[in-house]
Formats: sequence, structure tokens, C-alpha cells
Amino acid sequence: MNVQSSTFEVQSASFRVRSVIVPCSFRDRFSDLSSRAVIVSLFTVLAVRIAADAIRTGHLTGLLLLASELLVVVLTVIRRPAVVVDRSLRGRLLTALSIVGPPLVVPDGAGLVTDAWTALASAAGLLVIIAGKLSLGRSFGLVPANRGVVSSGLYRRVRHPIYLGYLVTHAAFLVAHPTAWNLVLLVAADLALVLRAIQEERTLRVDPAYADYCGRVHWRLVPGVF
Repeated sequence: MNVQSSTFEVQSASFRVRSVIVPCSFRDRFSDLSSRAVIVSLFTVLAVRIAADAIRTGHLTGLLLLASELLVVVLTVIRRPAVVVDRSLRGRLLTALSIVGPPLVVPDGAGLVTDAWTALASAAGLLVIIAGKLSLGRSFGLVPANRGVVSSGLYRRVRHPIYLGYLVTHAAFLVAHPTAWNLVLLVAADLALVLRAIQEERTLRVDPAYADYCGRVHWRLVPGVF
């Protein structure tokens, strides 16, 4: 795919998105490195906070959330270059909102149920995240982009299994630590996550292979619901 054909395909779609071929300019490479640095920094803050709570209380739910966020860091560092990247303001804002919130949660407040139940739910969500990310491998990314169409593993059932896992682990953490601060952060982040999934598909549908994939896998997150 060359720049001319990419531009033509994107302009013919029902939305406006700026696509580029990667590797590209110094500015884009600097932006990519900066985003990785931000992710690592946010994860470090979360790791310190969660580890301190686990040592103090022995609760496992936060540690499982930490494990899911660690996967984000690892896959962000080793991801492959994208073919088409959404540089739109909407795409950037949704990505930022969805990834900044979870690392800022605070393990505080009395759980609505015992830690055993929230840890079990969080573990189930983590398993979905791990399975999805193992299927995705180096095609993982943050901003909406095409790093290759993946249709194996859980991607045979839903188009965004990793996001489904996030929703489960976030809900479990919120039940374990039901504070107003955590509620605002996670509801905002998860709403942005759902909108981000829709935004990603607008970018990916430019690729005929992904459009064909959507024709075979009809549900984004929950089969029969959405």
C-alpha cells in the first residue's frame, strides 16, 4: 500500500481520518517514543500504589489489575510499526482517556463483597486479556492503527476481547474499592474505551481484510449484546 492509495481509500470512507505510512517523520517517531514513556511512567505509579496496598492488606484484586496493566507496557514496547495510523484529535483523546484513568485509581474503601469474589472476577478478566493479547502479539497498539488483521483465538468470537477483559477487571476493582474517585476514573476510562473500539474500527475498515473480518465476527465486545 502506498501513500497515494491510502489517502484515496481514507477519503472515500464516511469519516475523516489522517492516515500515514510508518515509519514516517521524526515527529511521529518522537510521539511514539513519548507515548511509550508515558505508559511506563503511569504503570510505575500504579505499581507502587498497588504493591503498598497488597503488603498492607493482603488483597489480590489490585495485583491482578496490575498484571493486566503490565501486559500493556510490555506489548507497547515490542509492538510492530503500523501501516495506517489514525492521527485524528478524536482518536488521540479517546486513547488518552482510556489509558490514563486506570493507573490513577487508589486502592481504598471497604469492598462491597469479599476480596475473594472480586479477585476471582478480576482473574477471569485477566485471563481474557492475556488470551487476547497473546493472539494479538506485536499487533497490539494504543492509538487506532492497522498493524495487521488478527482473527485467531478469542478474536474469532468478538472483535475486541482485550477491551472486554479490561471492563471486567475494572468493574472488579471498583467493587473492591468503591470510592467516588475510582468510580469517576473508571467509568470515564471505560466509556472512552468503548468509543475507542468504534473509532479503531473506522480506521481498520479501510482495509478490505478487516471489513471481511467484521462480516464474519459480528460483535465488538459481548456476543449477542454489542
